[in-house]
Parts: sequence; structure tokens; C-alpha cells
Amino acid sequence: MPTFRAPRGTRDLLPADHVVFDRLLRTAADLATRYGYHPIETPLFEQTAVFERGIGEVTDVVEKELFRLAPRTEESESWTLRPEPTAGIVRAYVQHGMQTLPQPVKLTMTGPMFRYDRPQAGRYRQFWQFDVEAIGDPGPAVDAEIIELGHRFYAEVGVDGVEVLVNSIGDAACRPAYIAELVRYYRRHAASLPPTELDRLERNALRLLDSKDPAMADLNAAAPRITDHLCDACAAHFESMKAHLAALGVPYRVAPGLVRGLDYYTRTAFEFYVAGREGQQQALGGGGRYDGLVALLGGKPTPGIGFGLGLDRVMLVLAEQGGGAVGAPEGPLAVVVGADAEDTVARLRVATELRAAGLRVRAELGRRKLGRQLEAAGRDGAHFAVILGDELEGGQVQVRDLLAGTQRTVAVGDLARELARAEASHRHG
Repeated sequence: MPTFRAPRGTRDLLPADHVVFDRLLRTAADLATRYGYHPIETPLFEQTAVFERGIGEVTDVVEKELFRLAPRTEESESWTLRPEPTAGIVRAYVQHGMQTLPQPVKLTMTGPMFRYDRPQAGRYRQFWQFDVEAIGDPGPAVDAEIIELGHRFYAEVGVDGVEVLVNSIGDAACRPAYIAELVRYYRRHAASLPPTELDRLERNALRLLDSKDPAMADLNAAAPRITDHLCDACAAHFESMKAHLAALGVPYRVAPGLVRGLDYYTRTAFEFYVAGREGQQQALGGGGRYDGLVALLGGKPTPGIGFGLGLDRVMLVLAEQGGGAVGAPEGPLAVVVGADAEDTVARLRVATELRAAGLRVRAELGRRKLGRQLEAAGRDGAHFAVILGDELEGGQVQVRDLLAGTQRTVAVGDLARELARAEASHRHG
């Protein structure tokens, strides 16, 4: 039994798992580039106020799930590991004066987030998200574009049956009247409310719709719908966004109870699910519009919209659907072996020269017989074995094609070029 283990709610991403994970990262980066999003990196931790002000103090994320850092000195500022990417990106947008750039500013980031959540399948305390943000466009066309981007990501990585749940949660013009009606509704059922939700009722009634408590399911299903209380501008925005989605062929369903878990959302809110697995613990990812967040974090009023897609949950679903089975990492193009088991210097020197030429090459550094060295090269999945023998004194080596079973003599000076040519032919043949 190992003495030390990874912290509860985290996991080690082993080399075999990285085969799938790297594919997700490459697909995310390629899609973001195709859609005109530029990479940004923000610190893993921020001032706690960035999240308390942006996400909202009366949310599960802030009340229960923040990883707060304990400084070793008497610093006056409080720091917290980022639980989501949007607030930090918007903070960077304001701090670095990005409002002076041509709008919208389209940004993307993929990296780890941290929440002190109850660990379960696909939900970790350290988790990875693919994030995109379009800041400076009021929509609704960009809303549909971002939703279609997320839907395409799932299609391109091989997740089957993904659909989109959408809703509008109004804005400052129409939401207050709706919340007042929501408060009246829940007060009539105060005796049925769990203590936590009863406390939230007076501070932020909208959060009750996002409750994870099973006792709230029936109450929330019968609660007033915000889509019945939208002002004309929000209703027109929502209808236009849906029309754009239909024109793009994105399957969606209106979910009136969908409010997301963060206070900065306005108007458009959406989540991605595998059809038939809807529920708060099953969302693959989601996002929405946050037209008030830039101003909350010190900038001028600026519209924005974005999403965060959980890569850990995607890997789990891919494995369940048979499209994300782990496999061996990519093997070396060649392994340098030698007839003289003791001459590791020559093998390492040749391998180093080939690596400098940009090739994936392993040097056999064990002192074992040539046959064993060749067996190990085959187990590694190498395409070629570069065999150092007596010919090396004359500036030549033997190159064995381990897949075809052929062998030929190659000059050391031509070795890198010949291996690169063979690899290109193999990949495109």
C-alpha cells in the first residue's frame, strides 16, 4: 500500500490517459484559432474579491467551493485559486485596457481550475476547462456562434448525442420583477425549503432554481418561469439567438429552469448535455452572457459572452461511449541499438544528433545483447532500429524497418534525412 496518494478529488493523468487528453487540447486550440480567438493566460490565483464580486457571494462556488490561500506573511490581500476562468480573463481585459482594442476582443484559455466540491465521477477538485470569451459584442448572433463552437468541439472529439439547453435569464430591466414573484412563490412554500435555501431566499432567490438539493426538485419544476417575464428587448434577443441556432443546425431545447450557478450571467444561458442525461451533475459544460461583469470589475459597461467546457467530463463520456479508450503514447520513430552492448557512448551520441534534427529517437542505454535491444525497440512501437556495428568505423549504420522486416545500409551523414523522409512517407502513405 503506497504511503502517499494524490489529494482527494484530484487525479494523476498518466501517459496513456494523455493520448486522449492531448487530442482534446489540440482540438480546442485548433477550433479557437479557426473561430478567431486569441490565447490568453491568467494566474492560477486571483484576489478573492475578483470572484466574490464577479461570481456572486450568494453562490455555491463562493460560499462552499473556493480554495482560499493562506499567505505565509501578514499580507492584507486575500488570494483564491481560480474556480472558473471568466472572472480572471475579464479582470485582465480591464487591467490591460483591452477596451481600446477593436471590439469584440475574442480570447481563449485552456487550463486547470479548482473547486472544493464533493468528488464524484467526472467532477474533481482540480479540473480542466476549455474556455472562450467574446467581450464587446452585445449579440445575439455571437451568442449562437459561441454555442455552435462548443457543439462542434464535442462533435470533433467524438462525443455522440450532444444537445444544447438554452434559456434567457433577463437583465436589470426585467429580472427584478421576476425575482419578486419568485420570492413570493417560495415564501408560500417556506415550510418545505431546506435551511440553506431558506437562508438564500432573502439574499438571492434566483439561486434557489440552481439548488442541488433533491428536496427542491418539485418546487423548482413548478416555479414561475423567467421566460414568461422577459422585457421586450430580452425577449427579442432570445428569439433572435434561437433563430440563429436553427439556421446553423444546432439542436437545442429551451430549459426555463436553467439559470447557471454564477451571478454575472445576463440574458443568454446555455449548457451542453448528452441527450437523456440532463441534470446538474451531468453537464459537459456551459456558459452565458455577462453584460454587467466588466463594469463590476472596474471597467466601462461592456457586453460579453463565453463558455467553459470541462475536459475531465468529456474524457469520461468518451470512455463510456467507446471513443476515448486509453492507449499507448506515441512510440519513437527510431531506437538506436548496438552490437557492442558496452558501447553506450556511441548509441547516445547518434541518438542525440538525430534528436537535434527534430526526430523522435530513443537510445538503448542498457547493456544487453543486440537481440534484446531489438525486442525492446519493437515493444516501444518504434518504426526503425538504427543498428551500430562494425560499419560505424566507415561512417555507416544499418537501418532496420521493424514493421516491414527489411534492412539497409545508410551513411551516418544521411541518416537524419533518410529517417525523416521515411517517416513522411509512412504518415502519408
